Parts: sequence; C-alpha cells; structure tokens
Amino acid sequence: MHSEWSWDAPLGSMERTCEKAVELGLPAIAFTEHVDHTVWTVDPDALQPDEHLATLCSPDGELTPPRFDVAGYLEAVEKCRERFPELRILSGMELGEPHWHAEEIAKLLRAGSFDRLIGSLHCLPIGGGGFAEPPEQFARRPAAEVMRDYLAEIPRLVERSGVFTVLAHIDYPIRYWPTDQAGPFDLLEFEEEFRHALQVTAESGRALEINTRLPLHSTILRWWREEGGQAVTFGSDAHTPSAVARGFKEAAHMAEAYGFRPGKDMLGIWGRAD
Repeated sequence: MHSEWSWDAPLGSMERTCEKAVELGLPAIAFTEHVDHTVWTVDPDALQPDEHLATLCSPDGELTPPRFDVAGYLEAVEKCRERFPELRILSGMELGEPHWHAEEIAKLLRAGSFDRLIGSLHCLPIGGGGFAEPPEQFARRPAAEVMRDYLAEIPRLVERSGVFTVLAHIDYPIRYWPTDQAGPFDLLEFEEEFRHALQVTAESGRALEINTRLPLHSTILRWWREEGGQAVTFGSDAHTPSAVARGFKEAAHMAEAYGFRPGKDMLGIWGRAD
C-alpha cells in the first residue's frame, strides 16, 4: 500500500487509508512507500494529464523522483499507530532498483527502522544511455525483447542486493503490454525466463509478492512453488485509500490453492504448508 509519502501518490492519505482498513475489518496494513533513485526518460506529452508527474519531468523528458522524507514518514506512521490502536501498522519501503543504488539506500536505512522492505524493478537501460519504464521501452523496441530483458534483470537485482525480503510485481511489464502492436500477451512464451527469475528469487530465501493491481496469473504462482518458492505476501499496490485490499480475497484463495498458509503470526508472511 502507498500513501502521500510515496512521490507518485498525491491522492494518497495514510490516515484515510487506516480509516478504510478499519472499516473493512483488516487487522493490519503495511505502508511500503516508493523510494526511487533512478532517473528515467518519459514522453512529456504522455504525462500532461497527470500534472503532478509533469512537474517532476524536465523539458527533455527526464523524470527525477524526489527524495524520500524518512523522518516525516516515520512520524506519520507513529501518529497513525496512536490514532488506530486496533490496527497493526507496518512501516516499509518499496526500493526501486536497489542493486543500482546501494549507497543511497544504505543512508536511508541508517536514518530509520522499517518493518517491511520490498525490492522492485521498474526501469531498464535504453540505447544511448539512460533508463525507461515499460511504456517507453515498448514504444522503442519489440515487446518480447523488453519482456525478456526485464525478466533477465530480476536475477541480477536479487543477487546483487541483500537489503529487501520481498520481490514486488515480477509481472510489472504486463500492465503495459502493447496489445495493438504485439497481440495478446502469451505467458507461456516466457515460461523459461519467468522460471529462471523465480528460481533465483526462491534460492535467495525471499518471498514473492502477489500484487493485485494486475492480478497475478495463477500459473506464475504455480511456477513459484515448483521452483522452490517458500513464501508469499499480498500487495494491493494501491495509491489511494479506496483501493485498500483490492483483490485480496481472490489472491488469498489462490495462494491457499497452491499450499501457502499463514504462519504462527497470523498477520505475517505466508509460507508453504508442507
């Protein structure tokens, strides 16, 4: 879950999110805020409808995420813990490309304590230098090539960074798959690449996030189990309070179908029952 402390969630609200969680009867919530250090290339025209993101973009199309306010964020978490004692509120960060920004992330970790650290991959290199997210990548290169490059980068992220315990949205590029150009997305076309990324992640002892923004395909969860995956978490990836826990019931049923269950801590990471 993200709040206003994530640079790309101007409509987020930690307090209103907690109110919504209590209303839904959730026992716990984790605010894993976006922390990004990669500067990437975007199409400025595509950002015009989003005034907030447009203000972060230079005229030549470079988007620079602002610095994460660790002290302000942790203070907000404590205030919400006091206001909502019936709700377990976990602090956290979603670290973008942590294997590329070890020094900057180390400084953040020295500045505060966090309950949940997630590692994520949003960008890939582009020709001529620089980086870009999947929408820009798909506009520049064949879709299948982008997808394979993304999945090839996941093992490097996992092996070169030891700061996170959960891998976020391994299926991230599928959200932006250019159906008009490449046709419907065929998961099985990338089975080998997905399995390798999942195997390396499983061998590292990390959990796989079941991200419900674009519901994780059940086949990926099956591959995760077959490649030795031992644990899963659930992430709505919501940027507004109204999307708290979206799709969680279906995600939990799917996880249970593949043998994942809560542990002794009912609000913690789910592990395999066998």
